[in-house]
Amino acid sequence: MISGQLAVEGSEWGGLAGGLSGWFRQGGRVGGCVAFLAGGGQNGRGRGGVWSLVLCVGMGCDVLFSRRKFWRLWGSGCLLLLPGCDGGGKTGQSSAVGMVSAEASWEQIESSGAGSTVRIAMWDGDPLINQYMSGWVASGLRERYGVQLEFVPLNGQQLVNRMLVDVEAGRTAGELDVVWINGETFFQLREMQALWGPFVERLPHAALLNLADPQVQLDFQQPTGGFECPWGTVQQALIYHADRVQRPPETLSELTDWIEGHPGRFTFDVSFTGLTFLKALLLQFADQPSDFSGPFDDVVYRRVADRLWAWVRRVQPHLWRGGRTFPQDVAQLHALLLSGEVDFSMSNNDGEVDNKVREGILPESARAFVPEFGSIRNSHYLGIPRNSANQAGALLLINFLISPEAQLEKLRSEVWGDGTVLNVARLSPDWQGRFAAADRRVRVASRAELAKRALTEPAAEVMLRLHQELRSEILNGNQPAAGQP
Repeated sequence: MISGQLAVEGSEWGGLAGGLSGWFRQGGRVGGCVAFLAGGGQNGRGRGGVWSLVLCVGMGCDVLFSRRKFWRLWGSGCLLLLPGCDGGGKTGQSSAVGMVSAEASWEQIESSGAGSTVRIAMWDGDPLINQYMSGWVASGLRERYGVQLEFVPLNGQQLVNRMLVDVEAGRTAGELDVVWINGETFFQLREMQALWGPFVERLPHAALLNLADPQVQLDFQQPTGGFECPWGTVQQALIYHADRVQRPPETLSELTDWIEGHPGRFTFDVSFTGLTFLKALLLQFADQPSDFSGPFDDVVYRRVADRLWAWVRRVQPHLWRGGRTFPQDVAQLHALLLSGEVDFSMSNNDGEVDNKVREGILPESARAFVPEFGSIRNSHYLGIPRNSANQAGALLLINFLISPEAQLEKLRSEVWGDGTVLNVARLSPDWQGRFAAADRRVRVASRAELAKRALTEPAAEVMLRLHQELRSEILNGNQPAAGQP
């Protein structure tokens, strides 16, 4: 039943789990099928418990289970499950501390969360974001509430895997209090019923949120339902070397001609940013703009995705290194632009070009733009795991992060350059002036100008399918795609 050989270091369950988990998350396959490993135990690394190994037999796709789907597949014989987690849990705090009742006032929440420790799971790949969180935010929380902020470097599928373990083990006191999420991650966590809420309306600063914006209301076509709080807004932008590209391509036809006329000077990464770029192209191949509005439609997706992959195969020989390999993430793509190997990069944060030039990560001549065919604009959010042991502290952190002070600070390009989710018109004239002054950009047009070419995110299943098919249609096993976003 199981084919292939695995080299795993260590003889304990924890070592076995760690080795297999890393292998599977890089696209490891067992008997031609994707495998998924979930860990348990008191510290999430197999100690004090037993790891659960789940094999998806004959499905040929990533294992992304809702609780209902898990048991349905188990009953049908599609899953092999080894002995499971012990259900034990860590928490540095009593499970009774920091829990919030439906009747609790904000004053009671402040009292309960004050002096506690809050653990946030977040992507840690950007030094500026890390500095903002560990410096300005952590200091502000400590001064205002005596709250200590701890960071757990988890995002995307790693986060989903971690929380799936808790759900299936029935662990009621988890290790995470706040999670930075959006899109397909939110979709999977809601399917797993792993998020606590609705909670957004309980936040005092929620009255300032720009919830009238459909790209804040909907997360990859999914109503947020109060189970995640908007934190920031971004729009993807292409970045080019202005000294070498005098007139960047505006239409898909012009982009195709440019790539074919400049062999080796364009590529995209195979992680979240590159997949978002492919999503924008996918929408260009749709028969009509409404094709990807609303719930996922497999028939529509298949018809349009076939056109997308045909286009990618057409330009592939003209990409960097002949399309035989791709940057693993956007950081590698930025490095290629800086070194002069390519003429284009891209970013899911339209304001990133200014701060990356300032850091020396992009060349001085870098400029960003949104082509005429548009780019994806979306929001990112903060959620609270259902088994958070410190709901009160989580609410304090999230309310602080959507305060005018915190939103203004991260809007500055030298800090992060992340768009605000506040309806600035609801603020005082003084605060409105501060936001206007903080959002000045040098190498890219204003957010309002870019928003005229914004494309709405399609359903979360689109991203999951693109991630899978990029490997099967384009990489063909020659290069593993980066970890699922």
